Amino acid sequence: MTPVNPASRPLAVFDLDNTLSDARHRQHYLERTPRDWEGFFAAAPQDPPLPPGVALCLEAARTCEIRYLTGRPERCRRDSLDWLAAHGLPEGRLHMRRDADRRPARVTKMEVLRRIGRSRRVSMLVDDDELVCDAAEKAGFRVVRARWALSAEALKEAQEKEGRT
Repeated sequence: MTPVNPASRPLAVFDLDNTLSDARHRQHYLERTPRDWEGFFAAAPQDPPLPPGVALCLEAARTCEIRYLTGRPERCRRDSLDWLAAHGLPEGRLHMRRDADRRPARVTKMEVLRRIGRSRRVSMLVDDDELVCDAAEKAGFRVVRARWALSAEALKEAQEKEGRT
């Protein structure tokens, strides 16, 4: 039997915040003026996992290579990788926002999706941000909308207007 070339497997791309991890406990940092981004990201390692997102990721890993695509800044890489490992999620490349990049997630995430989609088939994107999902669907990607977490309005506004997560 010929082994399967890992590069021939399709990609399943998963967001982190409010898709795999429950960020509600730290959203209060974004309800202040000015928003406390350092506090918001510093609390991310304490996020509990979201069972529906984790189960979907584990299921997808049976047939797909897993990639993670987050609006978290690059400075959060170690915490993010540690969180994924601690919660038993599959290994996979983690695509993050450059630290100074403040563009909306629907812009930054679409750049990454288009780039990786040029050389690999993207089987699905799983994300909670409706604007990211809309943009991905419009670009022809299959989207699973992560509606299993209750998201605060402050986070939605910050994702779009401040380009921080």
